[in-house]
Amino acid sequence: MAETKLIHGFHAITAKLRQAPDDVKEIYVAEGRHDQRARDLLKLAEGCNVRVLPVDAARLDGMAGGGNHQGVVARIDARQRHLTVDDILETLAEPALLLVLDGVQDPHNLGACLRVADAVGAHAVIAPKDRAVGLNATAIKVASGAADTVPYITVTNLARSLREIQERNVWVIGADGEAKRDLYEVDQSGAIAWVLGAEGTGLRRLTGETCDELARIPMLGTVESLNVSVASGICLFEARRQRGLKKA
Repeated sequence: MAETKLIHGFHAITAKLRQAPDDVKEIYVAEGRHDQRARDLLKLAEGCNVRVLPVDAARLDGMAGGGNHQGVVARIDARQRHLTVDDILETLAEPALLLVLDGVQDPHNLGACLRVADAVGAHAVIAPKDRAVGLNATAIKVASGAADTVPYITVTNLARSLREIQERNVWVIGADGEAKRDLYEVDQSGAIAWVLGAEGTGLRRLTGETCDELARIPMLGTVESLNVSVASGICLFEARRQRGLKKA
């Protein structure tokens, strides 16, 4: 039997049906749920020839591991299509825009970072295999479909991978609250990889030393830091803004 895993939530399952319907093995919906959202999902599943099974709420709770499943869980193919950074860079028709996450532990933050990456048109999100949350069901749900539209690449050695990215003429910028320059002073009009650290601890020492330069987000109020997904959005959208100025 093929290796499978469970995902939950309407956004995540709908996105999977639209992006990779062959990966969806079957869908479980709460018994008695006949609202418009459930009907739309059922229609989409039927069009993809995916079986939908009514189950009781207790079973859904168990399948989702206590997550907010919204009354729907899907069993999908768990085999990940292996991608490398080179696979991504070799196909680009524009300068690379990458988001690198150095050990993010919260699946909600990972999911939100994927949504940001999708919104800004980033070409991939890169993260270490160890000391990071991984793309679990909660992250996929929070990503609201972005887990299927943005390549998520895990690497064994993050510092080595950053050096390989640099060899491909991608400028690597680390977000650091103690950096001398802020992100608006940094030229981001070319190929860029933004590196953001884990919640509370920031970049690891070796990661920071490997970056081409460090930049900070100017903080004008009383709070000392931002959520990693918010910070990712600020950094990536500034890169997009500068590219627009360069084209003008």
